[in-house]
Amino acid sequence: MNVISPRPNNLDAFWMPYTTNRTFKANPRMLARAEGMYYYTNDNREVIDGTAGLWCCNAGHGRREITEAIQRQAAIMDFAPTFQMGHPIAFQAAAKVAEITPDGMDRVFFTNSGSESADTALKIALAYHRARGESSRVRLIGRERGYHGVGFGGMSVGGIGTNRKQFGALLPYVDHLPHTHDMARAFTRGQPETGANLADQLENLVALHGAETIAAVMVEPVAGSTGVLVPPVGYLNRLRELCDKYGILLIYDEVITGFGRLGTNFGAERLGVVPDIMTMAKGLTNAAVPMGAVACHEKIYTAIVEGAPAGIELFHGYTYSGHPLASAAAIATIDLHHSDDLPGRARAMEANFADGAHSLKGLPNVIDIRNLGLVAGIELQPRAGAPTDRAVKVFQRCFDNGVLIRTTGDIIALSPPLIVEPKHTDRIFSVLADAIRAEAA
Repeated sequence: MNVISPRPNNLDAFWMPYTTNRTFKANPRMLARAEGMYYYTNDNREVIDGTAGLWCCNAGHGRREITEAIQRQAAIMDFAPTFQMGHPIAFQAAAKVAEITPDGMDRVFFTNSGSESADTALKIALAYHRARGESSRVRLIGRERGYHGVGFGGMSVGGIGTNRKQFGALLPYVDHLPHTHDMARAFTRGQPETGANLADQLENLVALHGAETIAAVMVEPVAGSTGVLVPPVGYLNRLRELCDKYGILLIYDEVITGFGRLGTNFGAERLGVVPDIMTMAKGLTNAAVPMGAVACHEKIYTAIVEGAPAGIELFHGYTYSGHPLASAAAIATIDLHHSDDLPGRARAMEANFADGAHSLKGLPNVIDIRNLGLVAGIELQPRAGAPTDRAVKVFQRCFDNGVLIRTTGDIIALSPPLIVEPKHTDRIFSVLADAIRAEAA
């Protein structure tokens, strides 16, 4: 009988995603197990998880309730198709999601990742306009420095240059709004007071392309993977107004901001602006099983499904849409979301977390700090001629000293599990401060 060892004896076969493979395989950082707020290395060294895995383990690691739900479902039925068939737990999971989405957004389409959710949302937007007889609405608007996964749709609408340049031409009929970050507002706690006018750039795109050609605008309530860009007060309100004015759908990518990260069920609730379509993943199953979803307003579903001729209404879906094990994990996770009051715990810790993040102001090369809910970005001055080097070395120093952080460019992103306590934040920011000082030169 083969036994899986936590220490692999061959690193060659796995082509790692978003990784400097040659560097990593020369000096690997291996995580062997996880529990609560901690990862543990092969030699049983404890590492505080300052990133909730990849923004996804909001309830902490190794939650027995989720594990047992998956085990029970695996014993009942491992898989069933959802093409022209159904199984009860997928419908139960969709109903659970609909309970916590904003009012009216109670139609749920399951995917397997945030990337798939982004592409699904864009296709639903196009299908909606076609169903209403506005097939000229084919243009998709994203935002500079936006991230919507790595499918061709989400990557086209996304605005991170390095994600796009390697792959040549992407989707046609795409344009971008400017991002909202302004270094003149550096070291802002919460939402910047100025900058709502940046949403008015949508007027320019309407003037350029014609409203009758624009299907949807897709933004993150708080841009995460590009370095924690918090929207100015009133920005999303203005974007909502303009979308309504011109008949454009507003799509939120809530893959990071959903399931309590901002102290509410979703970013839409925290920021007071409800979209027409909303994507999610990550915290949906606490990352125990891959799953994503798209929640749509009732009007979207009705237009596409009720307005279609007999037969399949939306020619889209995945083999694993509503997978039984993922559905079980989602139900158990949302139950924990309620029983542990994860949004409430995030709200209770927000001030402590913000104080810890902003305590780094004044350290060498710290040029900006921004935060909202339990997410923070600490921007470092890049080394001349060596962008990303400073942040990468801070990352390594933190890992060596028992804290896992995330870097994007020369920005450090922190997003701990929502079960974080002051003793954890004290350790995270102490280790991070020492690492930043050590890379002062």
